[in-house]
Amino acid sequence: FQTRASAGELDNTPLCRQILKLRKEKANLLGYDTFADLSMARKMADGPEAVLELLERLREASWPHAVQDLDDLRVLAKTGTADGVVGRQTDDVRHWDVAFWAERLQEQRFDFKEEDLRPYFSHEVVLKGFFELVERLFGIAIRPAEAPVWDKNVRYYDIHDIVDGQPQPEPIAGFYLDPYSRPETKRPGAWMDDCLSRSRYGGTLQKPVAHLVCNATPPAGDQPSLMSWREVQTLFHEFGHGLQHMLTTIDLSEASGISGVEWDAVELPSQFMENWCYHKPTIDRLAKHYQTGEPLPDELFEKLVAARTYRAGSDMLRQLTFGMTDIKLHTQFDPDGQASVFDVQREVMDRTSPLGMFEGDRFLCAFQHIFAGGYAAGYYSYKWAEVLSADAFSAFEEAGLDDPEAIAATGRRFRETVLSLGGSQHPMEIFKAFRGREPSPEPLLRHNGLL
Repeated sequence: FQTRASAGELDNTPLCRQILKLRKEKANLLGYDTFADLSMARKMADGPEAVLELLERLREASWPHAVQDLDDLRVLAKTGTADGVVGRQTDDVRHWDVAFWAERLQEQRFDFKEEDLRPYFSHEVVLKGFFELVERLFGIAIRPAEAPVWDKNVRYYDIHDIVDGQPQPEPIAGFYLDPYSRPETKRPGAWMDDCLSRSRYGGTLQKPVAHLVCNATPPAGDQPSLMSWREVQTLFHEFGHGLQHMLTTIDLSEASGISGVEWDAVELPSQFMENWCYHKPTIDRLAKHYQTGEPLPDELFEKLVAARTYRAGSDMLRQLTFGMTDIKLHTQFDPDGQASVFDVQREVMDRTSPLGMFEGDRFLCAFQHIFAGGYAAGYYSYKWAEVLSADAFSAFEEAGLDDPEAIAATGRRFRETVLSLGGSQHPMEIFKAFRGREPSPEPLLRHNGLL
């Protein structure tokens, strides 16, 4: 799998070099030193140096934890068993062994499966609890409303401002929710998209409307739709995007909502909302066993929280490998030189992988994100947005997650900045208006157990 598209007629190696050469030429024609400088001219990050500085900070914090992760797998591999599952005994763990032993160790440490959670997440109860959360956080009311729909299970909701404790009669936005899978007529996955953007033409205001599309298991007979833990997180994530689209106050469509928001900042609201999945009072409001009504047991929730940081160091370094390789290919690599793209990858992995780079690794030949997608000199955006979202959530932690007034005040500030201003200002200025300073990686490292 790691060698696909790297041999014979399907060898992409020459194409990688050609693409990098053309990108460098394009950047130079436009007056930039490197393609990374050109890419980041329209992003939140202040150039490649700032990105590499952040990634290096995350790498330093993650490295000792990743080394320990590997040591743990080696110990387990010598015994050949984990939680009653017998595997082949080995004196060392190679690249192709890691996934197997990591799964065995996870089963041993946490002793639960995702299916154990599903009975507690009935779709309608989750939705009700989630709506209550965003209403408390952002001072809005979500109400069912009438609108034409494309399937009988699609719903439409209006969003109303709450003033002096009362929902205002005139909605400020709306959204369609398409919650269930339809394998024959609907593509898989989950996404948010805009239906109508907020804009003002003359004296007429067009209110924003969003699509929120999920693929939860539909109800069957007397059994309601039961969501997996990943589907619950996905609902929070996509609705975060929707909130930025719907709660905008910008009247120019090119800069309202999610429009015009820089690539490395657009995931801030969505990843921010995912943090509430690990807030026990929030989960208590939306996790009820569909048959007994019992809340999610404390023990199971604690395992869920503990599993969140399982192999966090290794997972962090894996993403840093991609991000740092991407930046170095678009800043330091000479397409006309003797070195290969794999030499750059090997140099990065000497510092990001305790196992080093597998000699036959030709992953870059299939790295579509940067060679055939929109992430060229921008793959760092995943981690950049995680830093933003973790730091934003830490503002709520500092205010006091169990203090309703403090949470409401912080939520109002988040709404008036991050959710309101869209692409009308530089995202760093918007973040500083909310947080009072530039983002720090410390909350992300803390949430991942890497401090």
